[in-house]
Amino acid sequence: MDSRNKLHSRLRLWEFPDQYIIEPADGSGAPCLDISRVDASMKLIDQVGECDSLRVPKIHPISGVVGMLKLLAGSYLVVVTESERVGSFLGHPIFKITSLKVLPCDHSLKNSPEEQKKMENEFSRLLSVAEKTTGLFFSYQVNLTLSSQRLHDLGAESKSLPLWRQAEPRFLWNNYMLEVLIDNKLDQFLLPVIQGNILFISTRMWRRGADADGYVANFVETEQIVQMNGYTSSFVQVRGSMPFMWEQIVDLTYKPKFEIVQPEEATRIAERHFLDLSKKYGSVLAVDLVNKHGGEGRLSEKFASVMQHITGDEIRYLHFDFHQICGHIHFERLSILYEQIEGFLEQNGYFLLNEKGDKMKEQLGVVRTNCIDCLDRTNVTQSMIGRKMLELQLRRIGVFGAEETISSHPNFDEGYKILWANHGDDVSIQYSGTPALKGDFVRYGHRTAQGVLKDGWSSLRRYYLNNFADGTKQDAIDLLQGHYIVAVNRDMAPVPQKGGLEAVANFPVALAVVLLSFWFATMSMKQAGSDYKHKHLFFSLLWTGICVGVAALVRANGRIFCNRPRLHKPRG
Repeated sequence: MDSRNKLHSRLRLWEFPDQYIIEPADGSGAPCLDISRVDASMKLIDQVGECDSLRVPKIHPISGVVGMLKLLAGSYLVVVTESERVGSFLGHPIFKITSLKVLPCDHSLKNSPEEQKKMENEFSRLLSVAEKTTGLFFSYQVNLTLSSQRLHDLGAESKSLPLWRQAEPRFLWNNYMLEVLIDNKLDQFLLPVIQGNILFISTRMWRRGADADGYVANFVETEQIVQMNGYTSSFVQVRGSMPFMWEQIVDLTYKPKFEIVQPEEATRIAERHFLDLSKKYGSVLAVDLVNKHGGEGRLSEKFASVMQHITGDEIRYLHFDFHQICGHIHFERLSILYEQIEGFLEQNGYFLLNEKGDKMKEQLGVVRTNCIDCLDRTNVTQSMIGRKMLELQLRRIGVFGAEETISSHPNFDEGYKILWANHGDDVSIQYSGTPALKGDFVRYGHRTAQGVLKDGWSSLRRYYLNNFADGTKQDAIDLLQGHYIVAVNRDMAPVPQKGGLEAVANFPVALAVVLLSFWFATMSMKQAGSDYKHKHLFFSLLWTGICVGVAALVRANGRIFCNRPRLHKPRG
């Protein structure tokens, strides 16, 4: 990379009453970034000015600048205040963001109308959600938005560009927030950030399906990298919501009804999605894990119908009813699925570099896995596929013998399971707010009574978050991602406040009933031990309690009021 485009790896933030100054502290002697707290205007200055008794600054070390957001009257600077090194990628350090801070540049708000001030406060509260965002990573030297194979294939000219210009926009979490800095040509301050390689950042039931351009909710690219004996090898999988317009309207039921939206557009949208995947990854095998019957069955039927018009030599579709075949505990039956996709995996392979950095193999296609949330069933399935491919890679570079497997090495096996279980939990927490379900199988290789109990508790938490927390979180995400642009001329009258107390007045009663049912269920499981005949009793008590609690809540309130400005945005 051209030295003029290198990111500053150490910065110092000076907070003055009327300005922020971000000073490079890496010994480069580069200019400082001056940002006005009145109108958020930016300029480069040679050095920090003189301080006096009237302009005493607060001084903090920061790790980078995430970007700038403009609301009604003020703008807000987002910076990384704390980070920790968590590993390396191609020899370059990778850092996890542990603390973000939003710095207001809103002095001009003083001259704004009173109503505008109130609305500005409402929107700025959403930014506090940004400070709690989890799973954010960055590197000062390497592009984390591209896989090893795509990075290797970059030309010399592309590699000399600033990191933000090399980045894949689909996976650049702060793509929208960087625009102001890009306009001001501040390449050395532009820190590209990813969130677990997630394209369509969203909460669970507030983002489903695809938008009109074929971009899907919860699209995740997972790259499994192994470096041994001088070789570097990687294998990429993807997951994402079913690629047509569908939704679940949050209505206090545990599993809201699925609705297919604009069904006449489904084929066009799905075709656009898969053509984009083919362009980026080569051949595509879509593995659909949803139920064949019940509410999910309508979606599965639509997906299969749409794929009849799309499948060919480069795009294939396979339905595998995970729950019907594997149930709640027999996940070893995923071997049935592997037998059906083994040929595709061996034909399309993986990426491999030798000791000299020469490309010996390249991955020619990708498996795209989905369930409903693309979390629990998907993670169990992807961990199985990743395990099989890793064994092929290790045999190829001479680490494993012809019949050797990961299971032959207990310590390695345990570490691999933990790696995938943690990955599933991280993706699930970002999307649903709870760890992944069925994680005990990924972590231990079999289902456990404790794991079933944990799944029940996580399901309860998901229910609560879906109905009482994720709306605000989704609004904050849409604001950060530029899916909603705040404008003065929009009708932004807040929802009347008087409904708030009414809405939650009987929630403690409902919650108490739910928790009581969960306690009885827990006691029954403890008595049952490992006897899985009792799992039906467990789930019956659990869901009965939920229904009673929800009924009490709905009967008392009729509907839920949200005491915040709603952000209206296109479905997707």
